Amino acid sequence: MGPAAPQHEKSSRTRLEPMSLAWADGFPTTGPPVLSKYENQITIFADYLEEFPDTDELVWILGKQHLLKTEKSKLLSDISARLWFTYRRKFSPIGGTGPSSDAGWGCMLRCGQMMLAQALICRHLGRDWNWEKQKEQPKEYQRILQCFLDRKDCCYSIHQMAQMGVGEGKSIGEWFGPNTVAQVLKKLALFDEWNSLAVYVSMDNTVVIEDIKKMCRTLSLSADTPAERPLESLTASNQSKGPSACCTAWKPLLLIVPLRLGINQINPVYVDAFKECFKMPQSLGALGGKPNNAYYFIGFLGDELIFLDPHTTQTFVDTEENGTVDDQTFHCLQPPQRMNILNLDPSVALGFFCKEEKDFDSWCSLVQKEILKENLRMFELVQKHPSHWPPFVPPAKPEVTTTGAEFIDSTEQLEEFDLEEDFEILSI
Repeated sequence: MGPAAPQHEKSSRTRLEPMSLAWADGFPTTGPPVLSKYENQITIFADYLEEFPDTDELVWILGKQHLLKTEKSKLLSDISARLWFTYRRKFSPIGGTGPSSDAGWGCMLRCGQMMLAQALICRHLGRDWNWEKQKEQPKEYQRILQCFLDRKDCCYSIHQMAQMGVGEGKSIGEWFGPNTVAQVLKKLALFDEWNSLAVYVSMDNTVVIEDIKKMCRTLSLSADTPAERPLESLTASNQSKGPSACCTAWKPLLLIVPLRLGINQINPVYVDAFKECFKMPQSLGALGGKPNNAYYFIGFLGDELIFLDPHTTQTFVDTEENGTVDDQTFHCLQPPQRMNILNLDPSVALGFFCKEEKDFDSWCSLVQKEILKENLRMFELVQKHPSHWPPFVPPAKPEVTTTGAEFIDSTEQLEEFDLEEDFEILSI
C-alpha cells in the first residue's frame, strides 16, 4: 500500500453525485493542487465511495448481467478489468511547446480513450476476458495499452487526440464534447492498421444500415480471412447489391451515436431506452456527464448509472526496458461511482462494437425491438441512405507521405481533413 489518501471535508451533496465533489475539474477549489505528492498511485476518496447496496436487483455492465447479492466480487472484478484512463502529468509537451498535463481539460478525451480501449479489448481478447493484478497478460493486451500511452508516437495518445482536435475547431488544451471526441477517434483510426477498425459516427440521430455495410464490407485479400459466409442484412429485400461472399470480409465496427436527450436535463421518456443500450452484447457504454465534467458510463443498477471517472491526476507512465507497461495505474481497483440517471447531462454519445457482420445484424434487431418501439425514439435506424443527405463516402486516409503518428506532428498538416459541421453536443 502507498501513502494514505488525502482527507477532504465531506460535501453537502448527496452520495450519488460524481466524485469531483469539492474539486474543480481535477483540482481542489481551495489551495494549490496536492496530487503531486501521490505520484503513480490512485488517489482514493473513501468518504465519497459508496458500496453497492444489498439488493436482489441485477447490475448490467457493458452487456453482461450480475446478480448483486451473490456475484458482487465477480461484478467488481469485471469493472476493474476495464482500462481506466485518467488525467496525467509530466508527459512530453503536446506539439513540442504545449501542455505537459491534461488536468482540467482532458477528461472527455480520456473517456473517449476508455470507450475505444474497450472496443479493442473486445476486438482482440473478447468481452469475457478478465484482468488480474500482477498476472501476466496476453501480448495483445500490452499492445492495446501501448496505443494509449501519453507519447506523440502512440496512435491514440492524448497528444494525437488533442492535435487532431484542432481540425475539429478545438484548440490544444480546450475542453471537448462527446461529438468532437467521436470525430477525432474516427480520423485517428484511419492510421491504425493493426486494429483495423471502421468507425461510424451517426448524424442527425440516425444510423444508416446501408452506409455501415458499405464501409465495413471489404475485399478479402488473404486466404485466411474468414469470409466464407453469406452476407446478410436486416431486411433481405432491401439489401443493396455487393460483392459475393467469397471475396468479402467484415471490418470490425466501432459505432458511436451522439445524442441530445433533452434541453437542460435528460427527458425521463428516454431513460428506459438508454438503459437498454447497456444490456446489448455490443455495448461499449456511453460518454457523458455534466458540462465540463466527463465520465465513462459502463452500466447501471436500478436508476443509477455506474461510471469510471477520469478526474484523478497521475504521473505519466512509459514502457519499461523490457518493452512492457506497468499497468497498475490503468485499472480502477475501488468500487465504482454511481449517479442518478436523471442527473445526467442530456448530451451523450453511445458506443457499440460489432466484430462481425452478424453482430451488427443482431444489434439492428435489438434496436428495432427495444429502441424503436418507443413513441419518442432516442435515435432512428434506417435501411437506406436518406435522399436529402450528401452521398455517403467511407472515410479514407489522406494521401500523405508520413505515418499516422508523424502525420499529426504539426497542426498545419490537418488541412487534409475537412472540418466537421456537426453540432457540438455537450454545452459548455
